[in-house]
Amino acid sequence: MAQVPSEIEIKSLAGAAVDRMPLPKELEQARIKPDLIHEVVVSELAGLRRGTAKTKTRGEVQGSGKKPWRQKGTGRARVGEIRNPLWRKGGTVHGPVPRDYSMALPRRKRQAALRSALALKLRDQQLTVLDQLALETPKTKALATALRGLGLSGALLVDRPGNANLELASRNLVGFKHVNGLGLSLSDLMKFDHVVMTRAAFEDLTQLLSKPARQRGAASSP
Repeated sequence: MAQVPSEIEIKSLAGAAVDRMPLPKELEQARIKPDLIHEVVVSELAGLRRGTAKTKTRGEVQGSGKKPWRQKGTGRARVGEIRNPLWRKGGTVHGPVPRDYSMALPRRKRQAALRSALALKLRDQQLTVLDQLALETPKTKALATALRGLGLSGALLVDRPGNANLELASRNLVGFKHVNGLGLSLSDLMKFDHVVMTRAAFEDLTQLLSKPARQRGAASSP
């Protein structure tokens, strides 16, 4: 089975190798834990649910509480009120109510899952680090041409905040998504088969993942 490399190649946007960068030990020696990755991805997706679904119970629907007819002697089924769940426009039994679907996970567990996911991408050669993703103009065509030159038909693009041209050029690019390196989520990372990250964003991320636990607690999560 392939191993996580000890260093990674830095490429230019044209695809030429320009440098090599050693990986921190925390990332190079990270254990790949699919169960942990799955748990964190599920928690992130659960946190995106709005939880606003609501149905009305028999006490909330419109209608009288008067008994429609007497209990016996009519030949009809006994019924207490027109709002009962068996009748049309009656209340709903055990229907959804507004709730919070978010799942709180320890920061240390989320950081370990992110290290594991990055190690998985590095092992499978699905992570490309570029020296920069600077575009002269915010043109989608120019970005698409450059990414096709790298042999990519879809990828997650990660850079530091402030790259306005990249953000604008990637908005209409099918199969690609641009995210801020400081807001990188594990669900986005695992959704795409390939990740393209600038050197600056990769250094920021690896530096954050290499900090001791008490320092990571004070820093903002990626």
